[in-house]
Amino acid sequence: MPHYLISFPASAMNVPAEELPVVGEAARQVIREAKAAGVYRFAGGINAAMPPQRVDGDGTLSQGTYPQTKDFDGGFCVLRLPSREAAELWAAKIAKACRCAQELREFFDDPES
Repeated sequence: MPHYLISFPASAMNVPAEELPVVGEAARQVIREAKAAGVYRFAGGINAAMPPQRVDGDGTLSQGTYPQTKDFDGGFCVLRLPSREAAELWAAKIAKACRCAQELREFFDDPES
């Protein structure tokens, strides 16, 4: 069964500060629903206060990130679902809870993972 990444950039979430607690609880409710359905794998938000670092194969550390991912922030979850259609339904639930559109991507199926 494939895994799906459902995510959004921080800039997409345009919610007044006083409404953030309500939005946070709505998002946690969807995650609780995903856990109860047995499809939840992982969720979280990128900590924007911690700058990204690149780590090379020889262990060399570099501050920053790839130019293509300089704006990688926001929240995400990974769900294991039977179909793209099921993933679209879960993404819609999360979009409603977070009050912003979600990006949906499918992971390659790797039997070793």
